Amino acid sequence: MAKANKATLSPKQQEELLQLLKARFEKNKFRHKGIEWTDVEKKLTSNTKKLWSLNEMEITEGEPDVVGYDKKTGEYSFYDCAAESPKGRRSICYDHEALEKRKEHKPANSAIQMATDMGIEILTEEQYRDLQKLGSFDLKTSSWIQTPAAIRKLGGALFCDRRYDTVFTYHNGADSYYGARAFRGSLRV
Repeated sequence: MAKANKATLSPKQQEELLQLLKARFEKNKFRHKGIEWTDVEKKLTSNTKKLWSLNEMEITEGEPDVVGYDKKTGEYSFYDCAAESPKGRRSICYDHEALEKRKEHKPANSAIQMATDMGIEILTEEQYRDLQKLGSFDLKTSSWIQTPAAIRKLGGALFCDRRYDTVFTYHNGADSYYGARAFRGSLRV
């Protein structure tokens, strides 16, 4: 899919994305039991900005899919459900402060900035663990997660992965970056 300008998609891009999301939704019904695609589609077609954000998730190879519904707010939750951390978001440090701190070999961007630019949020540790209940993700890669302010203040950041059929949470310097680490995002629609 072609990248859109100014947070909007053409009608053709919207239709292509909706078809792709519907196919993924139908293929992975176990991720969203009791949720009907027609209800999700109504929400998406009435909110083109959220549709644009989902397209950004797709462009960066996150493979977004519905993973839940909040009865109180009437919102559907989408998470990146790619088997490995999204390829289009790898080799980035945690946030802008960490990016600025690096004197040499700076990465192109940071996870927090990319998520903000895309209109999504980085998964929390709880969300990451919930995602892992739906399948086995990040068996070869890892994903930055939202980091508590106290840890970030000391220069650290958290990331998770799945090894030995167990989800692990680790720490690293926020300015570090690796070819196998990106971030997984969430979007409420």
